[in-house]
Amino acid sequence: MAGDGSSVHVLSTIDPSAGHTFLKPTKKIHETSHVQEFLSSMAYADIVTFLMQLNRSMFPSKSSDGHVQSWTLSSEVVQFSAPVRRLQHLLSKLEDLLEQTPLEDGEYRYANGAYQIWHDKVKEKAVELLTECLSPEILHTPSSDPDGVTAEAELMEYFMGSWGSRERMDYGTGHELSFLAFLLALWKLNLFPQNEPGVEERALVLGVIEPYLQLIRAVIKKYKLEPAGTHGVWGLDDHSFIPYIFGSAQLGPAITSSEKVPEVGSLPDAPDPDGVTKRNIVERERKVNMYFSAIGFIYDVKRGPFWEHSQMLFDISGIPTGWAKINKGMLKMYNVEVLGKFPVVQHFRFGSLLSWDRYPTPTNLQSCSTNPSGSETGPRQAPPVARPDPGAGTRAPWATASSGPQMYSGTAAPWATASTRVPVAPPSATRFPTAYLDSSRRPPGPMDSTRAPWASAQQAPPNESPETTTRAPWAK
Repeated sequence: MAGDGSSVHVLSTIDPSAGHTFLKPTKKIHETSHVQEFLSSMAYADIVTFLMQLNRSMFPSKSSDGHVQSWTLSSEVVQFSAPVRRLQHLLSKLEDLLEQTPLEDGEYRYANGAYQIWHDKVKEKAVELLTECLSPEILHTPSSDPDGVTAEAELMEYFMGSWGSRERMDYGTGHELSFLAFLLALWKLNLFPQNEPGVEERALVLGVIEPYLQLIRAVIKKYKLEPAGTHGVWGLDDHSFIPYIFGSAQLGPAITSSEKVPEVGSLPDAPDPDGVTKRNIVERERKVNMYFSAIGFIYDVKRGPFWEHSQMLFDISGIPTGWAKINKGMLKMYNVEVLGKFPVVQHFRFGSLLSWDRYPTPTNLQSCSTNPSGSETGPRQAPPVARPDPGAGTRAPWATASSGPQMYSGTAAPWATASTRVPVAPPSATRFPTAYLDSSRRPPGPMDSTRAPWASAQQAPPNESPETTTRAPWAK
C-alpha cells in the first residue's frame, strides 16, 4: 500500500492479450468465520489498494514551486475523461428513471413500495445502460473458457448491488461497497486511461462517486429507504462511509507526488472540523466538500441536536490535530466497520475481478498505521477500555501484536469506565479510535459522562453503591 515513501501502489489491470477467465460471481461468506478468509483474499487486497489510491488523489496537490491546488466539488481544473463522462451519463439515466417513478399511494410501515418499481426498472434497463456506457470490448470481453461468461456477468453483479436491497427496501455501506467494486472492476478491465497518477482517480471520485452518492440520497429521501444494519447513535452514518474518507482527504495538507499521505494537519483555509455542528457552515461547505455534503444530508433527514443523533460524528469534530488525522481514523474505521463486519460483507459476491483466492502476502495498510513510536498524537486522550477479542472472523490476518501495523482495536467510548452510568453501546458498535477524540467537548445531556455530580469513582449515586453501578459488558 501507499505509505512508506514516494512509491504509490496502483491497482493492477488485466492483460487482454494474455486471456482471462471470467466467473459468475458467487456468495462465499456464509458465516462469521468466513470474514477471516475474506480479509486474506485477493478481493480484499484489491479493494483496499483501490480505496487508498482514490484517497491519496483527493489530498491537495503541491507543485515544486509551492503552488497548492485543492480539489473541490466545484473545481473546474479536474478534467473528466470520456469513460468518466459516459458513467455520468449512466447516472443521469437512472436519475431520469427516478423522476419517472412516482410514490405509491397508501401507508407504508417502512419504505414506499414505489422503490421496488424503480429498482425493477433499473434491472430491466441495466444491460442497455451498460451497453451505452461501455464499449463492447469492455462489456463483452470474452473468457478464456469458451463455455464461460463474459465480463458483463461480473460487472452486472456489482452494478445491481449498488442500489440497495429490493427485498428489504434498505440501503447501507454494503451497497456503497458494491459501487466501489463496480468501479474497481472497470479499472481492472482497462476502461480508464492511464494518466499521471491521481488524475483519473480524482475524476472518478468527483465525477462519478459524488454524483452516485447524490443520486442514492435522492432515492433514500424519495422512498424513505431504511438504513441497512445501522447502529443508530453508535454508528458513523446510517447509509454511507466513503464520503467521510474522501471529504477529509480534500481538507488535508497539500502533498507533492513524492510525499506520503500526511497523518496530521489541515489545509490552512480549511473549515474547522467543529463546523459540522453549525448549519450555516454545513450549507456553505456541502457545495464543495464531500464530508460536509454527507453531513448536510444528515441535516436534511434528521431533526434535533447534531450531537444527539450523530454522536460519533460530533465526537470526531473535536479532533484537535486536523483533517489528516480524521482521514487516517476514517480509513481504520472503514476497515473494521465495513470490510470486517459480517452483516455488511455477507452479501458480497466474488468472481475473477474480485477474487476469493488467497492473497499471497498479508495486506499492509501502512498509511493507516500509528506513527513510528506506535502512539497516537493529540491532547486529552482518554484511557483505552479493553473489549473482548471479536474473534478471527472480524480481524484482518495482519492485525496481531506480532505482525504488521495494527489497525485500531475498536476501543469503547472514552466515557465507558466502570464508574460511569451511560447508555450501553451494542457490542458490535466499534467506536472511532479513542485517541483521536476529544471527549471534553460533549454538551450536557444523556451522553455526558460528568452530568451527574456523583459520576466519579470516589462517590456513588444516591441510594446506590459503587458495586451496583451499571457497566457496559465490554467495559472491563
